[in-house]
Amino acid sequence: MEKSCAVTIGFFDGVHRGHRYLLQQLEALAKANELSAVAVTFDCHPRQVVCEEYVPSLLTTQEEKLALLSEAFSGKVVVLPFTHELSTLTAKEFMQTILREKLNTKILLMGYNHRFGHGGGTPEQYAAWGKETDIRVCQAEALDGEKVSSSRIRSLISLGDIEKANMMLGYPYFLTGKVTSGKQIGRQMGFPTANLLLPEQKLLPACGVYAVWVVMPNGTKQGGMLCIGHRPTVEPNGDISVEVHIFDYCGNLYGERIHIDFIGKLREERHFASIEELQQQLSLDATSAKEIISRTA
Repeated sequence: MEKSCAVTIGFFDGVHRGHRYLLQQLEALAKANELSAVAVTFDCHPRQVVCEEYVPSLLTTQEEKLALLSEAFSGKVVVLPFTHELSTLTAKEFMQTILREKLNTKILLMGYNHRFGHGGGTPEQYAAWGKETDIRVCQAEALDGEKVSSSRIRSLISLGDIEKANMMLGYPYFLTGKVTSGKQIGRQMGFPTANLLLPEQKLLPACGVYAVWVVMPNGTKQGGMLCIGHRPTVEPNGDISVEVHIFDYCGNLYGERIHIDFIGKLREERHFASIEELQQQLSLDATSAKEIISRTA
């Protein structure tokens, strides 16, 4: 049987400041009770199983989430496949069959305002079910200040409010993608760009132009400006694209993976009357982006 442990449960999308505060409390609770600390998460968003037509837009891919958890948490992370069968378990059944019998859980730390199990439950009910399954249920403290949640952060990013989203995350929102070939339009205007192919479920910030840090394949960081949008000036009715102009770089990144940290939004995407007007605006964007980036160097 597994060593006795203290557990918390969550999907942990984004592994934001609220999640990190919860995990810190779990580590302290486990240490005080001489238990292992275990964070239980799932291999997909539960709503994908409960609601088949739901297509999530997530702050982190599974790979990104697990990497962030390993940085933020010194305990063990257990990933459960979220199946239809799992979704039908009541909280008491989940506590008995998964937490008690499989993980040997002694203490369950409930995250602020968190509920689990088919039908949910009240804090008093979770405590009662815990007594019946020999698990002590504790309620975690909420992070001081404004409420931090994955859904709130997703909303901010969807609106382009990167600065506030970053504050809630505790780190810059990021995209990691493979560089693919584009139509060379940016190069013709003096602003060559790397076009990014991104994971399907990764949440894109609102259309617009952003100041970013680019982590290159060799690990070095370079400033840049990134555009998300339909390129209305050069390609009317075009598909949405994500392309980044990296300052002071002229190499070939095709096929490479790069990491983008968002620092701030410069402006909305808009249509320009001519390519010349767009070029002038891009020059202004570059100046603004470099000023923002210099404050975070």
